[in-house]
Amino acid sequence: MSRFDTSDSRPLRAAGITWLLAQTFWVGGLWLLHFVVFPALEKVGLAPLLIDEIANGLRPLLVGFAAFCAVMQAVVLVLAQGARGIWRDTRSQLLLAVVLLAAGHLASSAGWMGSAYWQVFSYLAMAVCGLLLVLQPVPGREQR
Repeated sequence: MSRFDTSDSRPLRAAGITWLLAQTFWVGGLWLLHFVVFPALEKVGLAPLLIDEIANGLRPLLVGFAAFCAVMQAVVLVLAQGARGIWRDTRSQLLLAVVLLAAGHLASSAGWMGSAYWQVFSYLAMAVCGLLLVLQPVPGREQR
């Protein structure tokens, strides 16, 4: 068979690529912003209040994007495995945690919960959940 032949695994392959692309964007974005961009801005010598203003503008956008990507990954997981038994899967539990942490972070940044510590905790907890999600297999490529 030629490698250009169509097969039944094409939707699963596209779902796996979508999974990896979304995961790369949101997990890499969270880690890059917190551990590379903001320390680099401090090293350059920007004023701390300016860095805080930049952070207060960028973090909610990135957290919202991470929540969107996590929902998209959950859809890919349901399409690849079906809705049955999805709650017992570690990946779906991590994605649910990310969505709930993102909702809490956005609620806190909107002023509904007045704790700056919660914003930092939820952001870093999302980053750790993303790192744990990276270690999980891509849907459709699991070992059977």
